[in-house]
Amino acid sequence: MTDAEELLGMVLMSAPAGDYDKRVVILTKERGKITAFARGARRPKSAMLAKTQPFAFGVFRVIEGKNAYTLLGAEITNYFMDIREDMVRTCYGTYFLEMAAYYGRENDPALDMLKLLYQTLRALCLGRIDDRLIRCIFELKMFVVNGEYPECFRCVVCGKKDGLGHFSSRLGGVVCHECKAGIHPLYPVDGSVLYTMQYIISTPVERLFTFRVTEEVRKSLRKIMDIYIKDHIDREFHSLDILKTLETA
Repeated sequence: MTDAEELLGMVLMSAPAGDYDKRVVILTKERGKITAFARGARRPKSAMLAKTQPFAFGVFRVIEGKNAYTLLGAEITNYFMDIREDMVRTCYGTYFLEMAAYYGRENDPALDMLKLLYQTLRALCLGRIDDRLIRCIFELKMFVVNGEYPECFRCVVCGKKDGLGHFSSRLGGVVCHECKAGIHPLYPVDGSVLYTMQYIISTPVERLFTFRVTEEVRKSLRKIMDIYIKDHIDREFHSLDILKTLETA
């Protein structure tokens, strides 16, 4: 019989399975994204009812099966209740979970992704910076975690570090004034926006959610991220449909 494992992780998705069971997707530090079945978790008095809800973070005790894991128990250290109690934050949080589910891979340890997800949800709960800025930070840093982030420190054409005034999503980064001719489409990026992107890319996750930007910078960053995501992610996230009606930018 396979021995039980303890995995640090967060529930990304939860769905009914059979009459009383649950099928959960968990992003784990040790095993990446896993699918597990929690027997009897939908029964009203089940100890696993709350522990298998999205956003639940802690240590999950599982046994590996042929096609999925069996969830035996969990010690949850954070349910992120502040997110659950606010519709806007729930939409943001669900979007972050969806993106983590999109990028998570089975048997690919996900410490950096799990850390980013945890710190992002924590920032969402604290409410010290704009939720819309939190979203931009999360998206760009998720690209960093997955090695797909745009080049923001030198021109993607000639490699120069000066005169970086334009952004090309197609080429994957910034373009200097001397190289911009003939490149379409190009989007302007001023020094403040570029510095913000460089800071997000290079700063450890633990220190990321500590700064603010002007509304003008946030809107410009939002535009760039929308373009980059459209060009580099091949799916739509359901939670964004709701978010688009809630965001003013």
